[in-house]
Amino acid sequence: MNKKILVVDDEPSISMLIEFNLKLAGYDVRCVHDGEAVFDMLKPFRPDLIVLDLMLPKMDGFQVCRELRKQRNEVPIVMLTALQDVTDKIAGLDNGADDYMTKPFSPQELVSRIHAIFRRIRTLPSSGDGLQYEIGHLTVLAEQREVRLDGKPVDLTPKEFELLLFLCRHKGKVLSRQQLLHGVWDYHFLGDTRIVDVHISHLRDKIERNARMPEYIWTVRNVGYKLSVPQG
Repeated sequence: MNKKILVVDDEPSISMLIEFNLKLAGYDVRCVHDGEAVFDMLKPFRPDLIVLDLMLPKMDGFQVCRELRKQRNEVPIVMLTALQDVTDKIAGLDNGADDYMTKPFSPQELVSRIHAIFRRIRTLPSSGDGLQYEIGHLTVLAEQREVRLDGKPVDLTPKEFELLLFLCRHKGKVLSRQQLLHGVWDYHFLGDTRIVDVHISHLRDKIERNARMPEYIWTVRNVGYKLSVPQG
């Protein structure tokens, strides 16, 4: 069965362009034109991925992302934005988007990024894998997508969890920002390595006793990061 993609954009010309290219790539596509309509389509269409414009009538892209994640809906989201500031792009990721593209964009690149997201999903642990990582007082349950610190649950966004899981799989190894971008997002962000720094900072806020003096996620100057077992 073809993957289902919901396109949310209030500009008909852009919606039609995206729909044409996604259908050409073999996807089942539906289009809506405001944020509230996303929630009307969830049950009847059950999208496998959402392409979501940031500036929308009724509910903007940030609001849609937050509400979906609040409902524990982890459908992958690619956000489209006309905003050039990296802070706004990071805000989209922080609100639950898996990826972003800045308008104007190449439809072929959008298709490639969607392919990459589906490839990444296929490599996530499946039921029965039972992968579990114990690092100091930190427990990461891959199959359940749960993190516990001193036995208490830690609330991570989907992308924060995937970043932590990738670090766990390479515990003790120094990983460059580009390696993290490629390993977690499955492609290169054309130099936007600040995205990694922001997500690392958020992870530290949630798992470290003192984010300014991290025990788990170490910065290796001029290289990147590594996950280590705390000393003592």
